[in-house]
Amino acid sequence: MSEFETVHTMTDFYDGPRGGVADFRCEPHVYESQFSDAINNYTDDFHLSPISDAVFQLALEDWEIWLRWHAAFERGETDQETHPVLPEDRERHDEVEKQLAQSLMIDRDNFLVAKAEFRNVNSNLEVRWSVESVNT
Repeated sequence: MSEFETVHTMTDFYDGPRGGVADFRCEPHVYESQFSDAINNYTDDFHLSPISDAVFQLALEDWEIWLRWHAAFERGETDQETHPVLPEDRERHDEVEKQLAQSLMIDRDNFLVAKAEFRNVNSNLEVRWSVESVNT
């Protein structure tokens, strides 16, 4: 069985992580939980695609922007109206978000399907992937 790997970002959450960036075999990949209209819910299947270092760095930058907002929110220094960024980070977040919208996505010609087991260790999210199929 594979080892647990780092979850770098979590950009979508519903009853657990549903999207973001995590390592797969020590390389950053975008991960995306699959939704089933048949059961009207998310499945246990995740699509994963490799991402470039440039996209990875942008994703990490945007995650840091969100973490600053979240920390300020937890301290009571901001409210939901500013979500997901502090006012001073708004301009940069909008720039990064625009770039990520075009590049941080599943490559429909190069992805794999895997089951995920997430765990939280010392406030760090980790994942163990079990590959179901590969589409390349």
